[in-house]
Amino acid sequence: MKRRLILWAPLIVFALFVVVVAVGLYAPADRAIQSQLIGQPVPEFALAPALPGRPGLSSSDFRRGEPRVVNIFASWCIPCRAEAPQLAELERRGVPIDGIAVRDRPQDLLAFLAAWGDPFRTIGADNDRRVQLELGSAGVPETFVIDGNGIIRHQHIGAINPQDVPAIIAAYEAAR
Repeated sequence: MKRRLILWAPLIVFALFVVVVAVGLYAPADRAIQSQLIGQPVPEFALAPALPGRPGLSSSDFRRGEPRVVNIFASWCIPCRAEAPQLAELERRGVPIDGIAVRDRPQDLLAFLAAWGDPFRTIGADNDRRVQLELGSAGVPETFVIDGNGIIRHQHIGAINPQDVPAIIAAYEAAR
């Protein structure tokens, strides 16, 4: 009897493993890592312009009394292309958007903006990812809402989908 039970043990262990994996896939834990800077001032930085003839971006730009949205993106980022229509919609609705281009070349950035639209007032070049990391951003794209005093009020991790636009507008309005 014990011998038969031992023969079935690997199958029982495998079945339990499959159940645990299936449960994890069906209802995964929220693994989003929010920035610890929510409610904190934007770290001090000054980024050179990512494109010739366009302004760069610095932390002082966010302390001028007007809330703004800053989008961390890159031309090589596929999800950044997917969120382009939503950024255009935010711009159409009067939300000022600044960009931080991560590890990008001007010619690639120009091609990206020509193909997918340019909703950005300014674009700073973050070639070493220093500012991205100081903001608590783990990847691209990520979007932050910053109030007129330079305080980070909201973070959206990943591409902005159409259903995310109202929440970002609400966060922008709340930052006024």
